[in-house]
Amino acid sequence: MAAVPSSPPSRTDDWWRDAVIYQVYPRSFADGDGDGAGDLAGVRARLPYLAALGVDAVWFTPWYLSPLVDGGYDVADYRTIDPAFGAIEEAEKLISEAADLGIRTIVDIVPNHVSDQHAWFRAALAAGPGSPERELFHFRPGRGAHGEIPPNDWPSQFAGATWTRVPDGEWYLHLFTPEQPDLNWAHPAVRREHEEVLRFWFERGVAGVRIDSAALLAKHPDLPDFTEGVDPHPYIDQDELHDIYRSWRAVADEYGGVFVGEVWLPDAERFARYLRPDELHTAFNFNFLACPWEADRLRRTIDDTLAEHAPVGAPATWVLCNHDVTRTVTRYGRAETGFDFAAKAYGTPTDLALGTRRARAAALLTLALPGSVYLYQGEELGLPEAEIPLDRVHDPMHFRSGGTDPGRDGCRVPLPWAADEPACGFGSDGEPWLPQPADWARYAVDRQEDDPESMLALYRTALLLRRTLAGFGDGPLTWLPSPEGVLAFARTDGLVCVVNFADRPADLPPHERLILTSGPLDGQGRLPADTAAWLQK
Repeated sequence: MAAVPSSPPSRTDDWWRDAVIYQVYPRSFADGDGDGAGDLAGVRARLPYLAALGVDAVWFTPWYLSPLVDGGYDVADYRTIDPAFGAIEEAEKLISEAADLGIRTIVDIVPNHVSDQHAWFRAALAAGPGSPERELFHFRPGRGAHGEIPPNDWPSQFAGATWTRVPDGEWYLHLFTPEQPDLNWAHPAVRREHEEVLRFWFERGVAGVRIDSAALLAKHPDLPDFTEGVDPHPYIDQDELHDIYRSWRAVADEYGGVFVGEVWLPDAERFARYLRPDELHTAFNFNFLACPWEADRLRRTIDDTLAEHAPVGAPATWVLCNHDVTRTVTRYGRAETGFDFAAKAYGTPTDLALGTRRARAAALLTLALPGSVYLYQGEELGLPEAEIPLDRVHDPMHFRSGGTDPGRDGCRVPLPWAADEPACGFGSDGEPWLPQPADWARYAVDRQEDDPESMLALYRTALLLRRTLAGFGDGPLTWLPSPEGVLAFARTDGLVCVVNFADRPADLPPHERLILTSGPLDGQGRLPADTAAWLQK
């Protein structure tokens, strides 16, 4: 069991440079009131589990008042906890109790859009064309003889249209669903409101903020039609964003808070601009998450990641899965082991035994890399992607695709805590909000806790070692000579990580101590295929 700090975390150090941050999707973590959906009471009851796991912080996906059209990313009020999750007092207790266990709290801010139930948008609909209320959003007249054609042809971040027409004839922009109208970030009231929201949560003790869709906020003022491959993009990575984040950084610095941005950009130089010393502290590394289980591709991705962070002195982040992405053991058990939203499809064959073996090796690889690590809830249990019956699907990505996209519900199924209890101990006596697969009990926490070979045991041991041994976390990485299909790299203090991607066992490099392996060595002490090891030279 991992050691737990005896005092609350400091708010002034650089803990975020090498932290392990656990992502909680509250609706599916633990149900404290028995209504079938997870809540903050459920999380509070499970804080000892997170402390024993050995994480440094917890990132909560949105817990705000929301119609939950898009899993809480349609926010109606940033200062109110949705009643399904609890109340603001419960959130404050959670933040405080987590800090007492040495666990910091990161909240999710969704600045690109709000819910259509937000007071601002309801006022804009009521006020009509040309009103100050509509200036907070992107309302425009349509094109065509009668305004029947949308103002431009921008593609959606989901499938479907990006404009919706209201009864008075104007159209409003939504890069996601119609229930998520985009805010106009050229308006000073929008900027002022979000800075006040940041202060609201920092004053309640949160250590950081994750910024959803961080590269989408600013739009070209003319809202021109979209042309593939033409720069600058009319709504991704606009230069005005950097002034916004410099203002945000000034707020965060008042409280010792940190930011992590959801920034999907192929251009390394432009990505790094968000990580300059007066902007965001960190940003998610999606290239690593999407990379196939291939030695050469992963080495190149690791090198590229470290290179793009180096000029601005920012630490890299590493993540294998999140609430939007096919779970790791499923993805790595398929013929195509990378991730691409466009490639998601029903009925993809999966070898879960192979995927689990690779996911165990990937855990050791990821935790040995320099920088911080994000761990999505249930990954430490080896949960696979679940197939959701069509009549139980919630995700709008599924519906907006016409039913061809399975959606993201499969990685959001409620966690199994106790094998022999109703709903696998999730907390409800009846059916949870998403159905758990028939074999979910095999992954339950209580079945894994006493099994030294379980995925949970591997994560607990690895996180404890990462916290207590020298060489892990932020710092240099040096590649070592290795056979084809094998990656080997050294950190400081003699720490070495070796991962075998080949289809045959590989000899370990010279070492004094075998620290940890993701699976047993073969009879000759060699590293089997799809297995990783930590060594001390």
